[in-house]
Amino acid sequence: MIYEKQLEEDLFQWKKKLLRKSSMLERVSKKTQTKINEHIPEKVHAIITESIKKMVQATLAGSNLTTNEKKLEGLSLEEKEKKVRQTIGTFQKTAAVEGAGTGAGGILGSAADFPLLLGIKMKCLFEIATLYGFDPKQYEERLFLLYVFQLAYSSDEHRRNTFELIESWDKRKNELKEIDWQTFQQEYRDHIDLVKLLQIMPGIGAVVGGVANYHLVRHLGETAMNCYRLRIMNK
Repeated sequence: MIYEKQLEEDLFQWKKKLLRKSSMLERVSKKTQTKINEHIPEKVHAIITESIKKMVQATLAGSNLTTNEKKLEGLSLEEKEKKVRQTIGTFQKTAAVEGAGTGAGGILGSAADFPLLLGIKMKCLFEIATLYGFDPKQYEERLFLLYVFQLAYSSDEHRRNTFELIESWDKRKNELKEIDWQTFQQEYRDHIDLVKLLQIMPGIGAVVGGVANYHLVRHLGETAMNCYRLRIMNK
């Protein structure tokens, strides 16, 4: 019970941070990013758009579903979360290695990185769902993971709307049959375009690619942990 009490406080703080309005510095940075975004080659934009579309479609169909199907019956929430953190750490290292390798390849390498990183992120989410005791073979659970993904990488307004849906998931999940992949990809692109631009720059691409991928997966993992904590606490 002590662990669960601490989680309640952690969830409160996470929600407060998640729903706060972006700071002035963040809003200025966003405007700068929008201008910089124009310099990213159209080929990279096209690959990003198509990669996200295929990832969303594959997730809804379950064709990209891979998981070790770990059996954790009988473990406490604290013990499960220890394994979840270990899993996130493993995927962070994998993403960092992949990002450093493709980042060294300039524009073409950065373009190749995008679908590879999406695959790493989704596999990480599938593993996290399984560790918490949810079955990603079920359509509604795969749909939930796509909303978790959106929550991690989206603008203020979209993040608030997505959080409201996740917070009342069990009541609203039957309303949802599919996902707007165009909004999905635009929110995600806007969130990471600056990182992708830096990754294609000669000389620093490998470093930026490795570090950025490491932190992007960490952020996604932490978001997923808190979303599943919400579902567990609400029950």
